[in-house]
Amino acid sequence: MSSETARVEAFSDGVFAIAITLLILDVHVPSVSGGHLAAALARQWPTYVAFLISFAFIGIMWVNHHRLFNHIHRCDNTLMFLNLLLLLGVTIVPFPTALLAAHYSAGDRVVAAAVFNGTYVVIAIFFNVLWYHAVNGGLLDPAAAESASSISRRYGVGPVSYLVCLGLTWVSVPASLALNIALAIFFAMPPKAISWEKTMHTATK
Repeated sequence: MSSETARVEAFSDGVFAIAITLLILDVHVPSVSGGHLAAALARQWPTYVAFLISFAFIGIMWVNHHRLFNHIHRCDNTLMFLNLLLLLGVTIVPFPTALLAAHYSAGDRVVAAAVFNGTYVVIAIFFNVLWYHAVNGGLLDPAAAESASSISRRYGVGPVSYLVCLGLTWVSVPASLALNIALAIFFAMPPKAISWEKTMHTATK
């Protein structure tokens, strides 16, 4: 950890840790009588799914934040505020996920899914703005120039892809959520697991 970015990373890790820990507070012990605990627990399945999705997505964002700061070795005032914007998105994640869980089986699930997918459009933009400021502001480790270029290409597809998720909401909510989860898996994969150079070379032939 660079001494210039140490406090930014430590603060960010704290926010991620608190956000991911507080998720369990949305999972309540059901109030039952007459020995119907099993049925009451089963009825709460959307809450369990929302908890697991939020936990996984925040965890993936933490992994990607860590990857970015492995390349960022200098910090300036703008970077600190852009990092705060990204952390704002992280702390909001539990709300749209809980909203979707509460309304997925109701008539308002399109609106709930739109809020959910729209949240990730904004977070993807925050990730890109932070990263491109670090690149263009000369805040990166010069020795990491090659891998930084690969990261730029990888994150560049994020906002557009999540916009597709958002647009797909009005066509098929399940399909939009499936694409959102697929994107989370994509961004969870190590950058070296995806040969961007080969893909780009093939695409230009």
